[in-house]
Amino acid sequence: MLQSNVKPAEGKLGILVVGCGAVSTTFMTGVLMARKGLAKPIGSMTQYDKIRVGKGSDKKYLSYSEIVPLADLKDIVFGTWDVYPQNAYQAAMYAEVLKEKDINPVREELEKIVPMKAAFDKNYAKRLDGDNVKDCATRWDMMEALRQDIREFKAANHCARIVVIWSASTEIYVPYNEQYHGSLAQLEAAMKANDREHVAPSMCYAYAALMEGAPFIMGAPNTTVDIPAMWELAEKTKLPICGKDFKTGQTLVKSGFAPIFSTRCLGVNGWFSTNILGNRDGLVLDEPANFHTKEVSKLSTLETILKAEEQPDLYGDIYHKVRINYYPPRNDNKESWDNIDIFGWMEYPMQIKINFLCRDSILAAPLLLDLCLLSDLAARAGKFGIQRFLSFFLKSPMHDFTKGEQAVNNLYQQYTMLKNAIREMGGYEADEEID
Repeated sequence: MLQSNVKPAEGKLGILVVGCGAVSTTFMTGVLMARKGLAKPIGSMTQYDKIRVGKGSDKKYLSYSEIVPLADLKDIVFGTWDVYPQNAYQAAMYAEVLKEKDINPVREELEKIVPMKAAFDKNYAKRLDGDNVKDCATRWDMMEALRQDIREFKAANHCARIVVIWSASTEIYVPYNEQYHGSLAQLEAAMKANDREHVAPSMCYAYAALMEGAPFIMGAPNTTVDIPAMWELAEKTKLPICGKDFKTGQTLVKSGFAPIFSTRCLGVNGWFSTNILGNRDGLVLDEPANFHTKEVSKLSTLETILKAEEQPDLYGDIYHKVRINYYPPRNDNKESWDNIDIFGWMEYPMQIKINFLCRDSILAAPLLLDLCLLSDLAARAGKFGIQRFLSFFLKSPMHDFTKGEQAVNNLYQQYTMLKNAIREMGGYEADEEID
């Protein structure tokens, strides 16, 4: 065992969630219930997974908290921003993800979580129409107002540390533009010039968080921190960033299933993925400009697992299509279908069908917990910039595309990265390779 230099998790950890919708309230309710012993945080790697450390006779399997100092659930304090003013209890009841009997035991705590006014631009989410929004003259003013919110929350709740996580709706697609996103100075100039086209509200949240000493996690497929300007800010502030897009249902299946074909050297002709979803996320994604942001994220998974350049006979001509359809009757109970056309010996065709009836927020909630705890851990370990070891939890992991780097989307390679990072921060040697 080597020496671990991770600072202890002392004091309260403030988790500020952007968005107080179905995912956020399911996350907050679950944590509050779990620390009272009234629910189990199933699906959370930090609470359940065990990692092997040592080899041979020294081999043992330890939970994450036995290897590294993670923040305890009892030390978490929640805050949120949202375009609607309803408190977290009201929002959880409205979302109808959890039963009333699973919310009421922590009703008093949830009622105290009242959303701060959101930094919002209706052009980025046309289907939302809340009035609990900041009135800011420029994007720079918007960012400064968010910084003030973070400072006030931290002081009022006596928090030692803060993590900010985006769990709000998907914004319209903002393509990377080197003129505005290529450097920190360019981004700051665009914010001060109130460039609403190239500076999304989510960028103001990320900038504010990093400037206030808080790691930032992008849980939607928004461009936000996936630009060199934000990488530069993360380097300057010595803070971790990660994203994009919580990997919950269909893409989780895809990232775990696609490696079967590459490992077994089976060919793939096409992969058609479609979903129905009825919650607020589904409503926002019913707008074509917002769906395009999600589409780019979901389409990126296959090409880095089934590599056409390495196996042109097998993956040189895959037709990959992704669809999301807004269907109100299902609310949060998303259903996904995957039709996969594969071929084998002498190019004879075969088909695979996957029908996943999942609960979107139930799958997402443990990801929020893990990403917040592990980002806080990374910050205390002195890690900053893009946290590639958190790719396991994300649909479209961040990577330095300016240098031709490809994201790792293979679920099993991502898990190796995660385990090795935990080992190293705990003072153990990394002992698995990513082939």
